[in-house]
Amino acid sequence: MIATISVLVVAAMAGYTIRISKATSYLSSDPRACINCHVMNTQYATWQHSSHKDVGCVECHLPTDDIVEKYKAKAIDGFNHSLAFTLGNYDPAIKISDYGAERVQKNCISCHDGLTSEIRNNYHRNHPFKDEPMHQRQKCWECHKSVPHGKVRATTTTPFNLGVK
Repeated sequence: MIATISVLVVAAMAGYTIRISKATSYLSSDPRACINCHVMNTQYATWQHSSHKDVGCVECHLPTDDIVEKYKAKAIDGFNHSLAFTLGNYDPAIKISDYGAERVQKNCISCHDGLTSEIRNNYHRNHPFKDEPMHQRQKCWECHKSVPHGKVRATTTTPFNLGVK
């Protein structure tokens, strides 16, 4: 009897946690899942008004060529995010992890292949003193700072971001 009650209590708590955290939304590709946590509102608001607004968060931030890698990255990011937000040990000025930056760089190059292939083919003309191609030593957003989240990301730059849809 006590074991049955314990199982029911644990199941109810798990169900409540899944519902309150909107955990199932993270299985989708809907960009609104990224603003389940209020700390992402600024990133979402600046993306909504960017040249990349027709490209979802998943297409930039997760592997797009392998479903297993995609959900592995979602699981790793989800665990790290939930741990940081639960413990409150994150910097409000959110910065992408090295693992996340590698994925975004790969997706920038893949999505803009026509342009990046020209850069890769001609890098030596402008950078003859470097041994490795520019796309390997420099991230796309080092030059394209405002793509897609704007140059400055803070509540003062997106004052109405709490009303994101």
